[in-house]
Amino acid sequence: MLAIGLMSGTSLDGVDAALIETDGERMVRPLGFRSEPYSDSARAELAEATALALTFDRPRASPPIVAAGELIVRTHALAVQKLLRDAGVEAETVDVIGFHGQTVAHRPDRGWTWQIGEGQALADATGIATVHDFRSADVAAGGQGAPLIPVYHAALAAGLEPPVALLNLGGVANITFIGREGALVAFDTGPANGLIDHWMEAECGQRFDAGGALAAAGRVDPAVLAKMLAHGWFDQAPPKSLDRNDFTIEAAHGLSAADGAATLTAFTARTVARAFDHLPERPRRLLVAGGGRHNATMLAMIAAETGLTPEPTDRLGWNGDALEAEGFAYMAVRRLRDLPISFPGTTGVPRVMTGGMLCCPAEV
Repeated sequence: MLAIGLMSGTSLDGVDAALIETDGERMVRPLGFRSEPYSDSARAELAEATALALTFDRPRASPPIVAAGELIVRTHALAVQKLLRDAGVEAETVDVIGFHGQTVAHRPDRGWTWQIGEGQALADATGIATVHDFRSADVAAGGQGAPLIPVYHAALAAGLEPPVALLNLGGVANITFIGREGALVAFDTGPANGLIDHWMEAECGQRFDAGGALAAAGRVDPAVLAKMLAHGWFDQAPPKSLDRNDFTIEAAHGLSAADGAATLTAFTARTVARAFDHLPERPRRLLVAGGGRHNATMLAMIAAETGLTPEPTDRLGWNGDALEAEGFAYMAVRRLRDLPISFPGTTGVPRVMTGGMLCCPAEV
């Protein structure tokens, strides 16, 4: 099948759109990718909706959040149109869209997770059947609702010698362990780029620490690092997942801009290393995807903490920026074929299960 995957992460950078051909199992062929950045006004609107959603005890309609959901549909529909144009593919030939939406709050401990953006609205706007709401069924069954991408990681890594680990460094970091005979374990390891991005915006007026240059110029504050690592979440056995806003930069306040960047980067690296304590065995290789793979300082710190050299997935011919979007395209096809996307070892569900709701475009 031809499938489009759409991902808008907690970093609020923009929409990633990927086109793949897949059978939802071992066969995967990437055909196109583009990233559509959000405008400053769109980022502000989504940040406001997220801040509001975090004050609620359960998902409910609110005018700013409804408006942000409509923004998500418009920007994603535009990304689909541009991707199809770039790839020279007609919408009528695409079987399905996998639409993650925008997470405004993730509270599996309270029995809910909240992604805005209506699947039916996107199906109507694009004329393509759309699978959305991938996480809710998992959470309703007692799972964490995250991470979901490990099933795609396993398909990509099928030809590699196990055990291997794939680390995704987005706003939050998550790790997928692929063991012998296909054993699959995955969980969030802690913040990745999220806290560093927040620090850079607050201290320097910049979106991110390009290449880790500011962190490289600073010194890690051991007291602040120890305080942040004392959080009990890191000792908790998986399955486990985070909301990006579960951790803040408050502990780093008072540090210089460079020292704060260095300390927050070291925090990410140390939490990745601590995650290894929860893996069934030590991986032979550590593959790295997501925006954090461009941060040389972060990768050097991870290498020092884990004793493994992080290998950007691009070296294997995988687009490290596209994997999450590709993964939702892949899972949409699995939904059409009634194949599972979450597993006891990845999200903590009691049994393997599929997920996502299918919306067909309205008849014209």
